[in-house]
Amino acid sequence: MGWDFSDKIAVVTGGAKGIGRAITEKLLSYNTTVIIIYNNSQENAENICKAAENAGRKAYAIRCNVTNPSEVKNAFEYIEKTFKKLDFLINNAGITKDNLLIRMKDEEWLDVVSTNLNGVFYCTRSAVKLMLRKRYGRIINISSIVGISGNPGQSNYAATKAGIIGFTKAAAKEMGGKNILVNAIAPGYIETDMVSVMPEEFKTMILGNIPLHRYGTPEDVAGLVCFLLSDDAGYINGAVVDINGGIL
Repeated sequence: MGWDFSDKIAVVTGGAKGIGRAITEKLLSYNTTVIIIYNNSQENAENICKAAENAGRKAYAIRCNVTNPSEVKNAFEYIEKTFKKLDFLINNAGITKDNLLIRMKDEEWLDVVSTNLNGVFYCTRSAVKLMLRKRYGRIINISSIVGISGNPGQSNYAATKAGIIGFTKAAAKEMGGKNILVNAIAPGYIETDMVSVMPEEFKTMILGNIPLHRYGTPEDVAGLVCFLLSDDAGYINGAVVDINGGIL
């Protein structure tokens, strides 16, 4: 399935690495103008933009720490001034700082909450101000299977990803009447850096519990994102869409 998003402007947070990069590249393949918001991945972001330009597509990069409300505000003000509108927001930026609950340091908790949950709030708050002017928008929040099922050693990460689900449902009820749809995606175990650092015995155990007998790919998630952004998903709002190979 393919769509033409040539009249759409999209922001992808954390759009230079992993799942975010796959989303960026899939959107570019559908002629979307994509703005990558990155923090520490400048080289990756610039390479994506150069490749897009060589392919006759439009990608731009903005350095912004999503935990900082002032930086987020400035980034979206720049987007408004430069592009005059915003159609799509994909809140993908996220980090992990795993530890057992009894050993978890304050900064491990706060850093994950600041990036994964506060960042979604700050970016969505700024984005909807632009979307309301056109009475059109699509927002996709990347949650996680861990926000549904939990996971030992990830109480901070699980709390943020569960929080994203609640945030999504509340925002969907607020914004639906303005033709701004808000949905969440809950990926399972996807082949990214986060999965690659897991102990081998844990990865083997997880793989044995996935009915499809494989990990997901970032491209699997990117395809679902594009469907939810399309007019084919125009009656989907406030949903949490699992993409986990059937492990739940």
